[in-house]
Amino acid sequence: MFDQTWEWAGRYRHSDKNVGVDWTTVPTEVRKLVDDGAHWLDHQTFLPDEVVIRLHHRLVQIHPFPDGNGRHARLWCDLLLRQIGRPPFDWKSDRLGSAGEARRAYIDALRAADAGELRLLRDLLLQDRD
Repeated sequence: MFDQTWEWAGRYRHSDKNVGVDWTTVPTEVRKLVDDGAHWLDHQTFLPDEVVIRLHHRLVQIHPFPDGNGRHARLWCDLLLRQIGRPPFDWKSDRLGSAGEARRAYIDALRAADAGELRLLRDLLLQDRD
């Protein structure tokens, strides 16, 4: 993830892209995402893995940075999983950066989640899970 460091790394984007929320709402949307996640975990609204799946999708959907959003969201979720005592998901990260079956399945699952169907993303991330 850190093999290239950009001058703008860690700063929210300042323009609209073909994906993501309006750039002016990024800080607010990220804050809402964090607050929702804390509420879901505190009140056991969903099982912990489900919370992280939902947060991952929303973080990618917000698309807070000019580049590296998927990598950032996967790392963020791994850290959250560790914090709540769960093992990380098998992101197949070594294959997500290049065109191939793993990346295609991941993108398809994110697009389905954009349409409100989390099943593909859930199946992809929870396969071989306890």
